[in-house]
Amino acid sequence: MEPEQESVNSLVALGLSRYEARVYLALVRRDSYTAAEVAREAEVPRQRIYDVLDGLVRAQLAVAHRGRVATFGAVAPELALTRLMARQREALERLEHVSTGLTAALLPLWEAGRSHTDPLDYIEVLRDPRTIAERFADIQDQAGRELLTFCRPPFVAPAANLPGLKAARRLRRRGGTVRALYTFDALSDEEVLENVARFGEAGEEARFTEELPLKLVIADASLVLCDMPDPVAGTGATTALYIEHPALAACLRLAFLTVWEGAETIQRVRDGGGVRQG
Repeated sequence: MEPEQESVNSLVALGLSRYEARVYLALVRRDSYTAAEVAREAEVPRQRIYDVLDGLVRAQLAVAHRGRVATFGAVAPELALTRLMARQREALERLEHVSTGLTAALLPLWEAGRSHTDPLDYIEVLRDPRTIAERFADIQDQAGRELLTFCRPPFVAPAANLPGLKAARRLRRRGGTVRALYTFDALSDEEVLENVARFGEAGEEARFTEELPLKLVIADASLVLCDMPDPVAGTGATTALYIEHPALAACLRLAFLTVWEGAETIQRVRDGGGVRQG
């Protein structure tokens, strides 16, 4: 770095603007300059030079010599730097005072917050279908060992469910488990069957059962996403719960495994062993 540029940077660090630093360094080179001369010497725009000089004069880093044509000179460097350091100390003292007052104001709030607990802070209530779809993608993405799903319509995620396919492949590579349960009704839906096949190729195990009570996703026996259908028939409204609670997730995992053990593979269903006759 050139010596002059280093001096400019040092003066900026002491509180001057870059234009002020360049003009001060120009002023120290000789006894006095007119405004136009110092603008050329410091390479500062002419329309800015008077503001810059006025700032240096007010900071007592330069002096103005009045006459037919005003000229300007620099205050001796040792005095100028002493004044700059004094300004920095004053600014630091003001900041320390502000910091002390702010600490006194915020500390009681912080201490009160440490003793506050929300008994339901592990539950997020979701009603917007788009937000529910986003949480569904999140829980699939967070699964590190196991992903269990009750799949029943209506589906809020896009049919392709790319995050789910990515999670299935990732878990399969790691030796994890991906299982999904569908109802027998899905066998008559070509789009669902295509998804079952696609997820099967990605590593998901699928089984079919007569009925599923709700939509449910369990990740790593710790995260749960489930829907809570509106009990008023025909409204079509639903509320989803996103829950981070290992104990509850473990209970729901046991429920999933119970249904899983009694469910049928797609091959057995097609062989006629899974669908009720009548």
